[in-house]
Amino acid sequence: MSRPAKKLLVVEDDPGLLSQLRWCFDQYEVLAAEDRASAIAQMRRHEPHVVLQDLGLPPDPAGVSEGLASLTQILEIAPHTKVIVVTGNGDRDNAVKGVGLGAYDFYQKPIDTDIFALIVERAYRMHELEDENRKLLLRQNASPLEGLIATSERMLQICRLVEKVAPTSASVLLLGESGTGKELLARALHSLSARAGEAFVAINCAAIPEMLLESELFGHEKGAFTGAAKQTRGRIEHAHNGTLFLDEVGDMPLPLQAKLLRFLQERVIERVGGHHEISVDVRVVCATHQDLRELIKQGRFREDLYYRINEVSVRIPPLREREGDVAMLARALLDKYARRHKSALRGFSPDAIQAIQTYPWPGNVRELENKINGAVILAEGTLLTAKDLALDPHTTEPLPVNLRQVRDQAERQAIQRALSMDDRNISRAAELLGVSRPTLYDLMNKHGLK
Repeated sequence: MSRPAKKLLVVEDDPGLLSQLRWCFDQYEVLAAEDRASAIAQMRRHEPHVVLQDLGLPPDPAGVSEGLASLTQILEIAPHTKVIVVTGNGDRDNAVKGVGLGAYDFYQKPIDTDIFALIVERAYRMHELEDENRKLLLRQNASPLEGLIATSERMLQICRLVEKVAPTSASVLLLGESGTGKELLARALHSLSARAGEAFVAINCAAIPEMLLESELFGHEKGAFTGAAKQTRGRIEHAHNGTLFLDEVGDMPLPLQAKLLRFLQERVIERVGGHHEISVDVRVVCATHQDLRELIKQGRFREDLYYRINEVSVRIPPLREREGDVAMLARALLDKYARRHKSALRGFSPDAIQAIQTYPWPGNVRELENKINGAVILAEGTLLTAKDLALDPHTTEPLPVNLRQVRDQAERQAIQRALSMDDRNISRAAELLGVSRPTLYDLMNKHGLK
């Protein structure tokens, strides 16, 4: 089968030049547009990888405002498109302005067809290389972080961010709803750092009463308060040369925030009731499910502390936004608890998979784990059902309006669901989807699924 012609969109209102370009690029499928509206319509319908954009378009053929607006809108719709700006002879300033707005390259009239053809072909090759790189990243559908199960693109991006940040000494703030795995990522930051051989010390700032939290963090001297029968080192000292994880840091009392800020600035502490400074080398990772900026406005969190703990922030998506992750997590958790409770369960019924994938999981991974653990204990038979999980299918969010996006998104989700339903069994997944194995392999390559 012959390879389909590459699509080239030419945005040009000069019929003579358009005819010349059609002849020059006869090996391409040339799409024509004479103004911004028709250019955007062609982009939405055909999604060409390369666009030749003339800057002088009606209703401003003598200026560049309409051409630059068209360029901006094209890149908003398809940011990976290679746009080559075509300008009048000597109009270098506007050509450079177009490149500054995101154009791939520019060319000044009059047109030398041989040189112009080389520029366009180079743009196509660059687009193909970048597209292949994106697909390679998507194919890394096994989480690179130990203990973290992830296939969704958003979570894999977070994994790659954690890998980059971990070897540094930067303070990291993990943001996300309760149960999204903030401590797991904090441990990954520790295990991938040079401090991996030292202690990882975690403390939940919301779980310890205010009067005890200071002593827990900084330690105390003998006799510092009633019941302080001996000198005790705090969590910060225990984390010396290692990592300190402060969970729910948004619940830390204001007076203690001031003391924590001094430690982060000076890297010294004083125990409660003590009078001498103790140097401590520790990396601090904080986490919260709260909006710290809103707490700052309310006067409940120090702004200077916020900037100290937020050298790098990682926003963890809730489970309902992690496309394809929930079924894989459910299977891993079922295996874990079936072994722990010596259960004969070997999988999920179809209604259970449907319920798991459509339920919104407000409690995220923690709720999923609790549901499956309880269901494994109480279930009868060899398959876990939706009734065992006490779940009913919920409606999903609406798909996007663009038909091509709807098709691609639905196709990718269907493939991920089919693969997760039967332990990544290709033959069974192909049967569920109603396609052949070769077709499924082609679809997996198309969507970057391993």
